[in-house]
Amino acid sequence: MEFKTIKEDGMVQEEIKKSRFICHVKRVYSEEEARAFIAAIKKEHYKATHNCSAFIIGEKSDIKRTSDDGEPSGTAGVPMLGVLEKHELTNLCVVVTRYFGGIKLGAGGLIRAYAGSVALAIKEIGLVEIKEQAGLHLRLSYSQYQDFTNFLKAENLAEYDTEFTDTVSTLLFVDKGERELLKDKLTEFFKGKLEMMDQGLRQVEVPLMF
Repeated sequence: MEFKTIKEDGMVQEEIKKSRFICHVKRVYSEEEARAFIAAIKKEHYKATHNCSAFIIGEKSDIKRTSDDGEPSGTAGVPMLGVLEKHELTNLCVVVTRYFGGIKLGAGGLIRAYAGSVALAIKEIGLVEIKEQAGLHLRLSYSQYQDFTNFLKAENLAEYDTEFTDTVSTLLFVDKGERELLKDKLTEFFKGKLEMMDQGLRQVEVPLMF
């Protein structure tokens, strides 16, 4: 099971021609969860002019829904969904709350504002790819661990479940076909003086760069 989604739930806002646009983003795994989130935002922002929404659910993005919530048809929900589709995201819901500032934006302006609000939120909050990877358990001395941070940076890797006792214990995860290559690189980096052991598979969140 591999898919791309938002790094974490969050909210980003901006002002466009005196209207305030607030984009709320949440990971969801069912249509009921998405609709409950939309309802909660509408309740929180009941004084807002509009609470437009879009969500995609399923590993194959098989459930897609949009709402313009009173904006002219096709100017809010569909453009918002389009941003999610462009980034190939799933299992998330976005709600853009608009507080009208007195200046009409026109159809083109609305499309740009709603799509732009979602795009800004995605960029600021960040994306991850959730995938199943193979683990490698390492036991390091403290002096080795100081060098290890340079190795992680060079290989663009993240460490997990790190524990500090008389030694440092940590886990690395890579795509299944890359584990042996990683072991070779670590052996070379530490000149063979490293304790490591294969771990099982685990679902991990890999940050995506824009």
